[in-house]
Amino acid sequence: MAWLEGRVELIRIIKEIAAGKYSDEILELTGPGYPPEIQELAEAVGLMMVRIEAREFHLEQLNERIKSDTLNTVTAVAGALAARDAYTEGHGERVGVYAERMALRLGLAPDEVERIRIAGILHDIGKIGFSDHVFSNEDTRLNKDMLLEIRSHPQWGYDILRNLDFLGPALDYVFAHHERMDGRGYPRGLSGDEIPLGARILSVADCFDAMTTNRPYQRGKTPQEALSILGALAGTALDPDLVDLFIDEVECGGMAD
Repeated sequence: MAWLEGRVELIRIIKEIAAGKYSDEILELTGPGYPPEIQELAEAVGLMMVRIEAREFHLEQLNERIKSDTLNTVTAVAGALAARDAYTEGHGERVGVYAERMALRLGLAPDEVERIRIAGILHDIGKIGFSDHVFSNEDTRLNKDMLLEIRSHPQWGYDILRNLDFLGPALDYVFAHHERMDGRGYPRGLSGDEIPLGARILSVADCFDAMTTNRPYQRGKTPQEALSILGALAGTALDPDLVDLFIDEVECGGMAD
């Protein structure tokens, strides 16, 4: 009877292990209450389960390392833009900091906060496709071709990053960070809640940092001047609730380094 009960129990546990449900139940069948044959089989299955768990853990750790290495490489590519355009140096990092601070204030889940931070760092990676003519432009006069390049960078950024599945929604945030609440943005003309929250956060952070950064043809605005302009853009270009939140965040926590 003990052999039959042990056999039934062993089959049940093996089926659960095969389905990916690991537990210590198999160890009970290695005890003296079961026949030697059941004990030996249970010990063998237990060892197999341990090896499977160890291998899965190793693969998981390896996968995380690959993700980290890939993200570091992509981030380095985004940072390399500074070699062609001094204005972009530190811009992505600061936008990432501002976006992260806003996401924390909104009480978003830690994983989502991290996605928004990463999207902030990578949001302008599409500018790697700009011609030297665009990068060397030192005034505000843009011809039709230059304007088309500039308006294409969210799409180019999306195309560069699209195969990095682990970025998840962060990819959409990069793609949509130049959309506007009134639907007059680019590249898709999204409006209101059609624009992902992460992208709306990036828009506010990006706009503020762009205004407060010195450029060859224009000195950066003071924080108060920039915050005033953000207020004027609320409801048309930018999400008004996020503008209010950002103004409060900067007034309380200061500017990003």
